Formats: sequence, C-alpha cells, structure tokens
Amino acid sequence: MLRLGEVISTFTSTTQGFSLKTHSMCSLEGEPEVLLDPNALSEDGTISLNTLSISEDAKYLAYGLSSSGSDWVTIKVMRIADKNVEPDTLSWVKFSSISWTHDSKGFFYSRYPAPKDGEVVDAGTETNSNLYHELYYHFLGTDQSEDILCWRDPENPKYLFGGSVTDDGKYVLLYISEGCDPVNKLYYFDMSELPNGMESFRNKSTLLPFVKLIDNFDAQYHDIANDGTVFTFLTNKDAPKYKLVRVDLREPTVWSEVLQESENDVLESACAVNGNQLIVSYLSDVKYILQVRDLETGLLLHQLPIDIGTVDEVSARRKDSVVFISFTSFLTPRIIYQCDLRTNIPDMKIFREIVVPGFDRSEFQVKQVFVTSKDGTKIPIFIVAKKDIRLDGSHPCLLYGYGGFNISLTPSFAVSRIVLTRHLGTVFCIANIRGGGEYGEEWHKAGSLANKQNCFDDFISAAEYLVSTGYTQPRKLCIEGGSNGGLLIGACINQRPDLFGCALAHVGVMDMLRFHKFTIGHAWTTDYGCSDKEKEFHWLIKYSPLHNVRRPWEQQPDKSIQYPSTMLLTADHDDRVVPLHSLKLLATMQYVLCTSLENSPQTNPIIGRIDCKSGHGAGRPTQKMIDEAADRYSFMAKMLDAQWID
Repeated sequence: MLRLGEVISTFTSTTQGFSLKTHSMCSLEGEPEVLLDPNALSEDGTISLNTLSISEDAKYLAYGLSSSGSDWVTIKVMRIADKNVEPDTLSWVKFSSISWTHDSKGFFYSRYPAPKDGEVVDAGTETNSNLYHELYYHFLGTDQSEDILCWRDPENPKYLFGGSVTDDGKYVLLYISEGCDPVNKLYYFDMSELPNGMESFRNKSTLLPFVKLIDNFDAQYHDIANDGTVFTFLTNKDAPKYKLVRVDLREPTVWSEVLQESENDVLESACAVNGNQLIVSYLSDVKYILQVRDLETGLLLHQLPIDIGTVDEVSARRKDSVVFISFTSFLTPRIIYQCDLRTNIPDMKIFREIVVPGFDRSEFQVKQVFVTSKDGTKIPIFIVAKKDIRLDGSHPCLLYGYGGFNISLTPSFAVSRIVLTRHLGTVFCIANIRGGGEYGEEWHKAGSLANKQNCFDDFISAAEYLVSTGYTQPRKLCIEGGSNGGLLIGACINQRPDLFGCALAHVGVMDMLRFHKFTIGHAWTTDYGCSDKEKEFHWLIKYSPLHNVRRPWEQQPDKSIQYPSTMLLTADHDDRVVPLHSLKLLATMQYVLCTSLENSPQTNPIIGRIDCKSGHGAGRPTQKMIDEAADRYSFMAKMLDAQWID
C-alpha cells in the first residue's frame, strides 16, 4: 500500500516475499543460488527487506531491514562470496537509499537522530514528527558512531536528504526535498578532489562542501547520466509532462534541451545504457510506450514492442548493452524481458516469466473508457471483466482509486482481483482520477490543494458511469482505496452514501485538520495544504472524512438512505499514516450513525480491522496479505450478496 508520500521513496524501495539470487559461472545461464531470503529473516515473516545496494566491486551487499512494516530501517552488510553478515549495524534509518562509493569502502545513507537518552521507543508505533533528517557516510567495518555527517540543515527541520553517487563514481549528488511535490534542490560534490576519497573527511567536524546547482523548489531534477562535468537530467521545469535537459557544471546557468516535452504523453523515466543510448518510457493515456533514443541528441532509434500494460523497471548500467525490463498488466502476472542492444534491431526475449497455475487470460477482457466528470473533464477508467459480460446491472463491481501525489495507477496483475472476477463475477475497475500523475503535473495539480474536490467528483462520476451503463447497481458497487486513496473513500461515502453498497478504506488519511502533526505528515501539506493557515483550513474542513460524517436520512428526502457497509483497515506499526486516523473515524461513524440515537436507520455494519505487527502496507509476509485480502473481500462479497461461481 506504499502510496502516501511516495516522493519520499525517491530514496527507498521495498522488497518482500522473494529471494535475492546469484548465478554461478558468472553468467545468466548459470545455476542460481539463494543469496538472501527475506522470508527466513524472522519466524513470523514480519522482518522484511526494504532496500539494497551492491558495492562496485560486487564483494558486498548492503541491505535495509524493516520490522513489522515500519518505515524505520536497520542497515546490515553481507560479504557476497561466503554470505557472511558483517558486524556493521546502522540504526534509525528512514527514507534512505544506499549508495556506494566506487572504491567500495563505504556508502552514503540517510537517517534521523536517535531518540534521546531515557526515551523508550517501540519503533513504528510513535506519532511524533520526523524532523532533522541527515545524510551520512559509513565506512565498512566501523561502528555507526564513527560515520561521517555529510549534510544537515537545522534551520529547515522538515527537509529530507538523499545522497547518490554518479555512474562514473566521481560525484555525489545531494537531493533535497521538503514535501511530496515533484520538486527538489540539487547540490553536488566532486569526490575526485579528495586525495584519499572519503577517508579525507574522517574525524573532521565540517560538512561536505557541496556546490549548489539548483537551490530552489521550483521543479524536479533527476540525474540520468554525466560525461565529466556535463550532466543530463530528467525535469519538469517549464515542462509539466517532463523533458530531458543538459548542463555543464562549469557553466551552470546555461541549460539546453536534449529531449523536448511531448505534447500528449508523459516522460516517465530515462535510463542511460549501451554507452550513448537511452531507454525512455512514456505514459500515453495510462499505457506505457518504450523507446531507444540517442543520449546526445534525443533522437528516436527504436520503438520496443511491448503489450498494453506497465513497465515497472528498466535495469541496466550505462556500460551495459543488455537491458532487463520488468513488465506487468491486468492479465500478465510478470515478465522480465532481456533486451540486447548490440543488434541493429534490439532483440527482445523473455528472460523470466511468472506463471499462475489455472489462470487463463482468454477468459477475461480489458477495456478502457473515458468518463465525463462534473466539470467536463474526461477521466480514464480501466474495466476488467469476464468476456461477453451482459450489461444488465446484476454484477458485483469493485472500483479502486487513488488520486494524489503525482502517482499514476497503471495496469498491474493481482491474484485476488482475478479470483473476484472469475469466481464472484466481479467487474474490477480503476479510475485514473485527477491528483495522480497520469497526464503530468497539470493533472496532479488539478486534484490537489484547493482543487482536491475534483478527485472526489471524478471518482463519483466513474461510479455513476458504471451504474448507468449496466455494469452494476449501487447496492452491488464496492469502492476501495488505500492511504491517500483511503481518504478518497472516506470523503466519497460522506458525500454520496447512496451510491455505494460497500466501502473498503485502507490506512487512510481521515483527519485533515491534524495530519501534519504526526510522523511524516508534514510532508503532505504540499498536496493538501495545512489547517494552520486560515485559507487552507477552509479547503480541508469541507471534505475531511472525520469532520463530515452526517446522518444521510436527515440530509435528504429519502429517509431510507444510510452509509454503505464500511470496513476501515489500519495497522499498529503504521508510522506513515498513524492508526489514530482510522480509529477516530471509526468511533465517529459508529457514534453519529449508530449509538447516539435509538432506532437508527443505519443497519449496514461499520467495522474496523487492525492488523498487528504490520505497517502502511509494505513488508508484510505472504500469509498476512492473504489473510487481509480474505477478510476484506469476504466482507465485500457478503455485503454485496455476491455468489461463488465454480
């Protein structure tokens, strides 16, 4: 469920439920063996692999472990040859990548100050704000107390810092963000100026002398490649659909375009490969396009053949001529393509493919429609259903949405959805509402701050379309979302309780007046605003789920209208969106709708599900994921009166 504040995850990624493997004989055709199995890190499976990085000489693996789904991470180091875990242990790490220097003596990482003496902390259950992020460098074989403090900013306690070593090993880049908007400052330091590398800074009390290249928050800049002092960046500067630009550090005021902004499609990513080539991915009406382009000129060299779906990752270094591409779709579990760029026409072949026993994609159909929202904006919806479905309004329907933080909901495979579609006859839909990144930064801004109501209007319009076209009817329509999407569900059941039969809200932001006071909530004010400011208070109070629970039978002529059957899901170690959000809303709904008056018309259940030793969604063992899916979808099936189909 890792959604809210995922701009923070510029510095982190999450892994669980599979093993890291190496190949013998130093080839892809060699026999694989397990290097690190996250499933064996704890008996109950609640310790997960959060992030990892291999040293330049491939001798060491540095990896971060998360306990009970918390965002807090402990970094460990393994010697790859004999799988020996070194004594290095780095604590209080959060929102961090691991970036090795090319001498393989150590790596950059980010952390918060440790709790003060005497403070007892069950990491992941605290609610106090995360402040005073810092960038450190760790030398292998040393205690964390000896790490070099590379950067901090006491005057800006909400800033987040990430360090990244360039592909040539010469520079370390400092990425600075304040919130979740796609904007950042960017500084650099030339490590080749140090006669003994980072050893030169041992026992020094000064910070690294970073040079400021970008020192304001007006756009996003992400390093793609550099040739000496000449850098290529992916940016949204004057380009809401993104472009590639180039600058020479010796002339930092002179910037040139490498690849212009597309008129219609969003430039999602660019990866420098095969010397002077790029693999770029575009998002076109929420469908991926993959291309090979020239790094120097941006000219198109090849269009790579991929199905309608999502390119999750392009994995390669600049020196590599063989690239690995991870792909998924609603009806494709997972394919890793191996693309050889040494041939005149790139050779694409399947390197690995996940096969789900008993799954036959020919049983299903996927279509995309465009629905008119309240203000006339066209909203894309993906609809997954059995083939030759009759549009008679009889089908259970699950409508999923998010709508925030510039995050795009693109096609992906989920066994649970296939089970619902195949055995309950459910129509599964994703609404690509405003607030996301599906059409670039303008689409994002159209669903944030003062425009947040557009998200709810878009989602409600999608639901109305599914009813009006005969896919379902209100009593058979379930809506679902998590994190910022949980807020979406909470707001929509307040605004249109008559339109839905069931609601599933995961780890949602429900108290819009106080969210900024807990853990990393202050970073979300870039999308929501902040109640401390009078104008923004008035935005938030209008839709805050906690503050807008009303008795619909008192608000509308139809006295039989009640809230849909609702399940609010949270977890005891969610330190991203702390559990108090869901618990306060649960108590408020039960009080206002049920317990505060006799003979309440509210007969649909309002219940909560609190998972233990779990967090915001990442790092859960497979059994916990199965248990939760079984609970929420059996609740949905019961409430919608959906029948099992063999």
